[in-house]
Amino acid sequence: MEKSIRNMVIGLLILMVLVPLGLLATGETFGEWGNEEMEGKLGYVPQGLEGLSSFWEKAPLPDYAFDGDESSRGAVIAYILSAVIGVVVGGGFLYFIGKKITKD
Repeated sequence: MEKSIRNMVIGLLILMVLVPLGLLATGETFGEWGNEEMEGKLGYVPQGLEGLSSFWEKAPLPDYAFDGDESSRGAVIAYILSAVIGVVVGGGFLYFIGKKITKD
C-alpha cells in the first residue's frame, strides 16, 4: 500500500474512533435540526426539506442510537458504527466515480 494511502486510512480510523467525543458536547448539534428547530431558527421550513423529513425518520440508526438502548456504551458503539458506514459508503461512492471518470 502506498504511504499516502496508508496515512489517509490511519487518519480516517483515528477520526472514526474520536467521533463519540461529540457526546460530551453540550447544547445542540449544528446542522442536525429537525423541522421544529429549522422553523424556530429560520421562521419557516424549506419546502424540499419538509418533503424529505419523513425519509430521515426511517434511518437505520436514527439519532445515532440503537432501538431501546439508551446506555452511553450503546451510544458510543452506534456513533462509531455510523462513522464506519459513512466512510465506507462515501469512500466507495468516490472510488467508483473516480474509476468511471478515469476509465481505468
